[in-house]
Amino acid sequence: MITLVSSIEKLDEAAQEVLQYAGAYKTLLFFGDMGAGKTTLIKAICKSLGVNSAVSSPTFSLVNEYEYPGGLVYHFDCYRLKTPTEALDFGIEEYLSSDSYCFMEWPEKIADFLPSSYLKISISHQVDPQKRHIQLEKIG
Repeated sequence: MITLVSSIEKLDEAAQEVLQYAGAYKTLLFFGDMGAGKTTLIKAICKSLGVNSAVSSPTFSLVNEYEYPGGLVYHFDCYRLKTPTEALDFGIEEYLSSDSYCFMEWPEKIADFLPSSYLKISISHQVDPQKRHIQLEKIG
């Protein structure tokens, strides 16, 4: 487990550190309160991967797909799910079993359907409102 402290100015560096720490892990689960910076960090990680399209929160579409030179990135936002089984309706199992990157916000909403191994990314505010505490932990 490692911990990073980042600001917007150093977000690109933090994104590169996340990818380096992730190594072979392609499922990255983002935990944090509303406004903690989950989507902002995902945008920076996608930029580090070489995604050229606009990255935005899939709050209403539930999943966005982005291309990068090495394949695909699936970006999920489970916040609006009313029940965990709604994730099955949009094919969460197929996405998670693919060899593509899967970045998920609010994964706790579908805890029963999460894979056995993933990179857990917990983001929280610091005393300085411009900085975030980013904790990385490999699970499984």
